[in-house]
Amino acid sequence: METTALILAYTSMAIMLTLTCIGSAIGVTIGGNTTVAGLKKNPEMFGKSMLLCVLPSTQGLYGFAAFFLMLSALQGIDVLTMNQALAISAASVSLGLVGFYSAVKQSGLVANGINEMANGQDVFSKTMILAVFPELYAILAFACAFLALP
Repeated sequence: METTALILAYTSMAIMLTLTCIGSAIGVTIGGNTTVAGLKKNPEMFGKSMLLCVLPSTQGLYGFAAFFLMLSALQGIDVLTMNQALAISAASVSLGLVGFYSAVKQSGLVANGINEMANGQDVFSKTMILAVFPELYAILAFACAFLALP
């Protein structure tokens, strides 16, 4: 395999995994911080808040799954062309950026729901439904990354 093509592919995969995992870590932390603050007002909301907090973690899982799918695809190729490396790179960077952004934005939505639950509002199910919308774009980016594999 051409060295430059391999370097491009593996570097892009590392960027993808890094961005999706950092986005998820930020997202889970934002939800967790809001939960801790809200527990002072409403200690009974912990279980529902925890479920909402975990939602931004899925973007990191998409990056992790895509990494292994791409790794398997690379191991099945005898000679990696620059075009194939560019396809992997584009798919990787796209998923990384979308995963990062959607995790952070999803956590803001989740944090608002948790805050309102702390104030005594029954918004768990509505927040869960609304939190699926940013998730959809991470799922689409994951599907595109999978479809772009050589």
